[in-house]
Amino acid sequence: MLKFGEFIAKHRALILIVGVLLLIPSAIGYVNTRVNYDILSYLPKDIATMKGQDILKEEFGQGGFSFVMVEGMSEKEVAETADKLAAVDHVSDVVCYEKLTDLNIPKEVLPDKVYDFFNKDDTTLMAVFFDDTTSADTTLEAIDEMRRITGKQCFISGMSAITDDMKHLSDSESVIYAVIAVILTSIVLVLAMDSFLIPVFFMLSIGMAIVWNLGSNFVMGEISFITQALALVLQLGVTMDYSIFLWHSYKEQQENYTDRREAMAHAIAQTITSVVSSSFTTVAGFLAMCFMTFTLGFDLGIVMAKGVICGVIACVTVLPAMILIFDGAIRRTSHRDLLPDFTKTASFIVKHAGVFITAAMVLLIPAVYGYNHYSVYYKLDSTLPTDLESVIANTKLAEEYNMNSTHILMVDSKMDSRTANAMLKELKEVDGVQFTIGFNSLVGPAIPEEVVPDTVKEVLKGDEWQLMLIGSEYEVASDAVNEQVRELDRIVKKYDANGMLIGEAPATKDLIEITNHDFKVVSLLSIAAIFLIIAVTFKSVTLPVILVAVIELAIMINLGISYYTDTQLPFIASVVIGTIQLGATVDYAILMTTRYRAERASGKDKYEAVSIALGTSIKSVFTSALGFFAATVGVAVYSEIGMISSLCVLLSRGALISMVIVIGVLPSMFMLFDGLICRTSAGFGGNSGAKSGRQRIGYVH
Repeated sequence: MLKFGEFIAKHRALILIVGVLLLIPSAIGYVNTRVNYDILSYLPKDIATMKGQDILKEEFGQGGFSFVMVEGMSEKEVAETADKLAAVDHVSDVVCYEKLTDLNIPKEVLPDKVYDFFNKDDTTLMAVFFDDTTSADTTLEAIDEMRRITGKQCFISGMSAITDDMKHLSDSESVIYAVIAVILTSIVLVLAMDSFLIPVFFMLSIGMAIVWNLGSNFVMGEISFITQALALVLQLGVTMDYSIFLWHSYKEQQENYTDRREAMAHAIAQTITSVVSSSFTTVAGFLAMCFMTFTLGFDLGIVMAKGVICGVIACVTVLPAMILIFDGAIRRTSHRDLLPDFTKTASFIVKHAGVFITAAMVLLIPAVYGYNHYSVYYKLDSTLPTDLESVIANTKLAEEYNMNSTHILMVDSKMDSRTANAMLKELKEVDGVQFTIGFNSLVGPAIPEEVVPDTVKEVLKGDEWQLMLIGSEYEVASDAVNEQVRELDRIVKKYDANGMLIGEAPATKDLIEITNHDFKVVSLLSIAAIFLIIAVTFKSVTLPVILVAVIELAIMINLGISYYTDTQLPFIASVVIGTIQLGATVDYAILMTTRYRAERASGKDKYEAVSIALGTSIKSVFTSALGFFAATVGVAVYSEIGMISSLCVLLSRGALISMVIVIGVLPSMFMLFDGLICRTSAGFGGNSGAKSGRQRIGYVH
């Protein structure tokens, strides 16, 4: 590694130029990476709801649909509006009462329930079908165009409208995320570092690594908007430690080598050894998410694992090059250490180890209870700003038509009208169902199928399948609608064993069932992977248990707080926090454990070894946690997207909780289990001084 360090130091200008040049293809890749705003699209492709959507697109040329409600329009104006909407690119069909009665079908023979379905007071409803999927770029463009041409009398509801609003909101906020994170993190670094200028180079090198990472997402085709929003702040918060370590190592090496390049070469070699091993736990946490069948986990896991790797590369190449090139300016902006000396804090904690262990045990009970009882939400628009157009439209649809969700039923196209009507009648009797409507119920028994225009048939009947709509008064993701979907599916299967319910509510029900299983698997995998890494690193049986237990306590406290504050969390909170907080903050514990082992191996008793380990680690742990907090807390406060804000609240809070638990509880665990640790771990140099340590603790307490 020393030769590699010497190469970087010697060719520092070339390294910096290459790093800058890599920004060009990265920027191109970033711009051309599609962002997916539809969470439900990450469900497994082999489940019925996803298969049904594929069939809907292939046979009917329809992917998504929206209900458009118009207020205060005459029949003529409604018909004209429907014509305008039908002319929008990627709108495949528009169905409304006025269009039906304009197709040579006398109004008198249409069933009354058809009129009631499309009309309430001074409002009229129309169903707009798109030729691509709910969140396809073309569908979102169509939503924008529909809003442009319809004006304020029209309200466009449905998942496509929600997705479109979320896209615009996310796009408008993403740059602000970066600015806030950089400013707050820079403030932390100015306080923690001994130069006013060095934080600038930290931010530049990490920023380059972030651009490399985001640009390389091009090979994935697309990434989730959640991944895009979190990738920047997480990569900044997680990889900042590597830069701090390099800087401290460089300062130490300058005491041994007068030549700056030689000192940096040794610092790079030392950093590679430490940072690569340290990054293993973080990467393992992210990669554990790749084993989810809900593929959002794969999306986030791969992107963040790449981010850590890019951060390590930038730390040992670009950052050393910048420091050497601008060494003079950095030295001229040096200042005294602004953080206090934590020696007295360390001494107090070690002397009162019993108190901290007791406090941890007391905290464990409410933490476990809160961790197992906090509530989650799956309805993505439930935490969006109430003034968004889609939220207003959905609210109006619920108020005027008592319609909170709409299911699409797909059954055999050859099902006769008597069977179809019997099935629809039985479906209508299910609790919470507001309406059921299909091809036969739409045109009524008085109209022979042969005289129905093809334009109507094409919307609801294909060669193999026919479509029916079921309106529900229950909200998506509620227990009531999930039970309703189960009952509807049971009834459908009596009439058509291959029948399928698709739409937002059935897909969300699948999401709930799939992610509940996924999250348990991922949690166990991340714990097992990090447990194994710690066991191999320290050649210990007991240390992995202690270190993982300490961070798991912090995670339980973090998530448990949400129960006691009556805060609903997004459904992915547990897996994101469970893997990221564990993988990223267990490094705090590893840092302290490494020094503790070194001091015990040198012959010091447990009291002195733990005191030194804690005293020398507090500042690093404090800086790291505060940096992670700074990178995420601004986004938590600023973002209007509830899911992004909630996750960043948990991440920022989790960093501080892990810091407090590692500083307060871990040294106490070392004091309590020192004898067992020494007997079951390599490199601790036996039990010399153990008696002395026991005497000191006994004296204090």
